[in-house]
Amino acid sequence: MTLSATNGNTAGSAGDLPGRLRAAGLRVTRPRLAVLRWLADHPHATADQVATAVRRQLGSVSTQAVYDVLHACSDAGLLRRIEPAGHPARFETRTADNHHHLVCRRCGRTEDVDCVLGSAPCLTPSSTAGYAVDEAEVVFWGYCPDCRSSAPGPEEPSHHHEEGRS
Repeated sequence: MTLSATNGNTAGSAGDLPGRLRAAGLRVTRPRLAVLRWLADHPHATADQVATAVRRQLGSVSTQAVYDVLHACSDAGLLRRIEPAGHPARFETRTADNHHHLVCRRCGRTEDVDCVLGSAPCLTPSSTAGYAVDEAEVVFWGYCPDCRSSAPGPEEPSHHHEEGRS
């Protein structure tokens, strides 16, 4: 399992963003550019984190406008929405490769993990039930270094069962 050394930004450099928006059939707007630029430097951010950063940069931009940008850019393939169970959705610009995520059970911190197979889907179900499978969403769960070293805290649950105990 290899952590990605870079965020794998596939939204392109800041100079490429207007062209990528147009190629995706989207108008080039200041909020869209601000969202894509911020996420390129801050992958795995929540919508609220993005909204706060964009408001700091542009002034008065509504939270709904940021949600609309995130939705439109996700639908257009410029962003990937990650939805780890029990945590808010997160967004990233790394969309053109097959990679997975490590998520901290306690704080929700998310890291990219490169897929060892490379191409999607890297897992295939034993039965497809007639579906055309094109992706496998793999999330590895655990505790990040900060949460593992912080004390006091709830004991990390064991996911192993001991034999002979009922």
